[in-house]
Amino acid sequence: MLLGLSAAVFGKWLERVGPRKAMLAASLCFGGGFLLGSLGVHLHNIWLLYLGYGVIGGIGLGIGYISPVSTLIKWFPDRKGVATGMAIMGFGGGAMIGSPLANNLMAHFKDSAPMGVAPTFIVMGLIYLVFMQFGVWTIRVPADDWKPEGYVPSTEHNDLITTRNVSADNAIKTPQFWLLWVVLLANVTAGIGVLETASPLIQETFSDSAMGAGRGVTAAAAAGFVGLLSLFNLLGRFFWSSASDKLGRKMTYAIYFGLGIALYALIPSLGRSLQLTLFVVVACVIISMYGGGFATIPAYLSDLFGKYQVGAIHGRLLTAWSTAGVLGPLIVHSLHEGAKAKGLTGAAAYQNVFYTMAGVLVLGLLANLAVTAVKDQYYEKGDVTPEAGGH
Repeated sequence: MLLGLSAAVFGKWLERVGPRKAMLAASLCFGGGFLLGSLGVHLHNIWLLYLGYGVIGGIGLGIGYISPVSTLIKWFPDRKGVATGMAIMGFGGGAMIGSPLANNLMAHFKDSAPMGVAPTFIVMGLIYLVFMQFGVWTIRVPADDWKPEGYVPSTEHNDLITTRNVSADNAIKTPQFWLLWVVLLANVTAGIGVLETASPLIQETFSDSAMGAGRGVTAAAAAGFVGLLSLFNLLGRFFWSSASDKLGRKMTYAIYFGLGIALYALIPSLGRSLQLTLFVVVACVIISMYGGGFATIPAYLSDLFGKYQVGAIHGRLLTAWSTAGVLGPLIVHSLHEGAKAKGLTGAAAYQNVFYTMAGVLVLGLLANLAVTAVKDQYYEKGDVTPEAGGH
């Protein structure tokens, strides 16, 4: 939750001071949060842990998440989807390094501290602090009139692309911002529906009692399934956002939602018919679009509102992510517990989860279809560009 809130609060500050100072603040907060959290663990003070690792570290995470976005969009106006996809793929890929690193460090320090948590926090905090300095001291912002050699603003999908600019304060007054807020909320809420249930879902649906003795999905296999979903989440961020450069952002989200509705509704049937391979394939495609939704939204915002304060606008939109992070698990838990209370097991215990998430995607689809060009009244005064579209 702190990621979205801090991104919203500090977005305009980032645009004012530039990405270098913002990244420095992000590295100090993120690395310092680990160090303060380690002190909380050492002193057995849960509130100090919450303050350090949760609040301060969360603020650093939020600022660090949005810091590269507006800079990359300015450097790559012709490949905004590719650029933001790479950045957000890196964010998602960090867990593939950080998680095993944390496990190995805790195993290494287990004899010197209870479970090795406090020293692990110290080492990881210092590692993050040092490595984040690479971004701090290498990042550059292009000149205002810079553009790639030979680049001419595209007229394709021009009704939604502008070369003019809307400020962050004006952006939140537009219906387009709130429609995209619903779009991101729906995409994340539904994606969490799969991630939240992935391991127990596949074990309960394809158990020994359903598949036959010795043929069911084991806990180790379920862990591999979760790892596979993480990989497709990562790859989807780059693949789909890059594809949006050709397809257009609105069409790409229409695919996310249209195809997603069908696949979410199909999952329970695949579970009931014990189609394990198809079940895994469908889940991977769903999660790839979930990841793609994160990576495509900054480029969508830039198309509609320009590059002026796109980092700040993106930060405010990420409150939808924070909301979905709370809403998604609540929906999943309540529906699943209700199904179990009725005595349902296996795929039947999860079918209402997926049907409900398909309904959530319908809401996202309708919001995306309603997105139109921003009206003239919201653009910065005097900001007129002949080739601008969508006005």
